[in-house]
Amino acid sequence: MENGSGVGGEAVPNGGGAGNGKAVQALERCFGQVQGILEHNRMLIQEIKQNQESGEAGGLNRNVALIRELNSNIARVASLYSDLSAAVAKSLAKGFPAARAADAANGYNKRSRPPQ
Repeated sequence: MENGSGVGGEAVPNGGGAGNGKAVQALERCFGQVQGILEHNRMLIQEIKQNQESGEAGGLNRNVALIRELNSNIARVASLYSDLSAAVAKSLAKGFPAARAADAANGYNKRSRPPQ
């Protein structure tokens, strides 16, 4: 997520307009990737379980590679969620200054003090 790009290389919108459509598409793409990886992990786990139950040396040796792949996939999902989190935070941070200025103009950021 460098150079102001969002998940999947999408530009992170700073609120409103057509940018929201791109942000939604980027979110959907990210969640689609995550779902695909998690489905693949489910199949890996099933195969690992079958190999473990069979107790055959070949299956147990194969589990080593399957567990490595599973671990790599989990790291990829964590990375996707991290990128997604950063994109949302950056988008929100861009939107907040304008919201604060509007609130200040309307007097919403003033604290009322209790009478003394």
